[in-house]
Amino acid sequence: MLAHASWSQLGLWIFRKGPDSLAALVGAEYGGDPFSGVIYVFRAKRSDRIKLICWDGTGLCLMAKKLEQGGFRWPGIQDGVMRITAAQLGALLEGLDWRRVHGGRRPIAPQIAG
Repeated sequence: MLAHASWSQLGLWIFRKGPDSLAALVGAEYGGDPFSGVIYVFRAKRSDRIKLICWDGTGLCLMAKKLEQGGFRWPGIQDGVMRITAAQLGALLEGLDWRRVHGGRRPIAPQIAG
């Protein structure tokens, strides 16, 4: 699973959009394909709210989450897109600092001494 975390100075008007408008924004503003199966994450101006959109093969899905305490860890507010792993997305949804989550190590085949 691949996720794109999107942040923008455009602020509240993005967070008021529904799935179709957010999908159009992904294509027009960020050059992404909202129907590729990638999860796109948008944060509201207030750091305690996010929206996610993705295409599941049968329709466009929209999820919103509001933290009861604290806020989502996010880079400084500026226009941009970044990629996060499935593990980082899970940490983000839990309200954890996803920047501290790293991918697993790839196994290295042992070398035969010779």
